[in-house]
Amino acid sequence: MSTGAMETETVGTPAGDARITWHRHATPARAVVAVSHGAGGGIEARDLKALAAALPARGYTVALVEQPWRVAGKKLAPAPKTLDTGWTALWPALEKPGLPVVAGGRSAGARVACRTARDLGAQAVLALSFPLHPPGRPEKSRADELTGAGVPTLVVQGGRDPFGRPEEFPPGTELTEVAHGDHGFAVPKKAGVGEAESMAVLTDAVAAWLDGMFG
Repeated sequence: MSTGAMETETVGTPAGDARITWHRHATPARAVVAVSHGAGGGIEARDLKALAAALPARGYTVALVEQPWRVAGKKLAPAPKTLDTGWTALWPALEKPGLPVVAGGRSAGARVACRTARDLGAQAVLALSFPLHPPGRPEKSRADELTGAGVPTLVVQGGRDPFGRPEEFPPGTELTEVAHGDHGFAVPKKAGVGEAESMAVLTDAVAAWLDGMFG
């Protein structure tokens, strides 16, 4: 767990004010891991909180990004183009520490990271609960967004995610499965696996992947 500093920064964008919550450690970081939330929740999501708690002590500053619609208190995310506009506009603030930046997000945030990674110069993409398709509609695939990221990409997916189970992803996808996890990485009690254990699978996989690039 990180015992480092937490700092909040507001960044103006054409879509409204965004907010970045920085999680740092006393030791120098090797990269910034910037992760945004999904279309139905905020940075209090269990996976984002777990990354912010675990990664700083392992050499990675975590920037939890709240999109303008969320900062404004709205309950529904805007169109993908507006999400991309907000993310693109706040990117210089993520680069300010002068470190390589990994673009990431969960669900809709993962799609934003994939769509913009190449143009923004992201070192890699961390896709948490990537929504490969709408539930029950596998023919509506968004695989092209994932494969088109153009940079090294790690998918972390729940084993029973209705937006795409691990085995549905394209061959060659670098993927870590959180066993029994749903779209929010919640695991049923009958699985016999606690949340702390599931989140450790996620954070250990992400840290090992980052170490492979920046270690």
